[in-house]
Amino acid sequence: MADYIDLMQRSIDYIDENITKKISVEELANISGFSTYHYYRVFHSFVGMPVIEYVTRRKLQYSIFDLSRGEKILDIALNYGFETHSGFTKAFKKAFGYSPNYYRIHAPEGFPQKVNLVNIKENKVGGIIMEPKIINKDAFKIVGYKFDTTLRNNAHSRDIPAFWEKCDIEGKEARLYATQNPPRHGEYGICINTNIETDEFSYVLGVAVDAFDNALEEMYKLEVPAATYAVFTTPAVSDEDFVESIKGTWKYILEEWFPGSGYEIDSTKLDFEFYDEHCHPWEYEKLSMNIFIPIIKKVV
Repeated sequence: MADYIDLMQRSIDYIDENITKKISVEELANISGFSTYHYYRVFHSFVGMPVIEYVTRRKLQYSIFDLSRGEKILDIALNYGFETHSGFTKAFKKAFGYSPNYYRIHAPEGFPQKVNLVNIKENKVGGIIMEPKIINKDAFKIVGYKFDTTLRNNAHSRDIPAFWEKCDIEGKEARLYATQNPPRHGEYGICINTNIETDEFSYVLGVAVDAFDNALEEMYKLEVPAATYAVFTTPAVSDEDFVESIKGTWKYILEEWFPGSGYEIDSTKLDFEFYDEHCHPWEYEKLSMNIFIPIIKKVV
């Protein structure tokens, strides 16, 4: 078995080393020393998917890094062997269940990790394993504050935390609770108005309300439609590890859970993060929050 793993690892590494080139099953089989037919079967048994599907998905995983650096989708598509912008986007959504821009908004920037077949065979390592709750949630109303940001140069990853801090310093969060009297404690963080042509979108920090009657002129009003959600709770961690646990959970959702879940993002709805009293270090020793992802069954 060890010899097989070593031989297959050669072809796995070759794919990464030649990721922008056209790669045939025949050359991968030659590298591993197998017939093409035998290579197909061995690869599938080790990796869990057909070799051509793996090559395509690996190209898409590498493309994520280029997307996060602000390169144009068409240029990326051509670089990885996709003929059109739409062809690349369609393949991306088929593989992962969401669009390229959805990944750019929510996942931390990072170069694809090396695939290690020994780890896959021994214990399928991948960090945290979490299963979401699947719930149906009625439409609800949000009152809050909105600001505009962009995916270019990964600016949103700096702008959004700065916006939260600004709202706290300027007393806007306290003003929401004082004027809106929300039915339950908790702040929502929601991305809206994404423009795939300009890479711009808006972010809303707000609280749930029964009605918009008390919304001040400076505040933003948002109707969140009813949806079916996959709800992920981040691992309970100490205050200093809280931000990294949120990033890690998003990475898990997008790179590990979604591709094999049987679901895809419902792009007609809104995803959001929800921060309640479990985020307060003065109340809880370990902190956690919830991520709500609108989903629909993937059509095969």
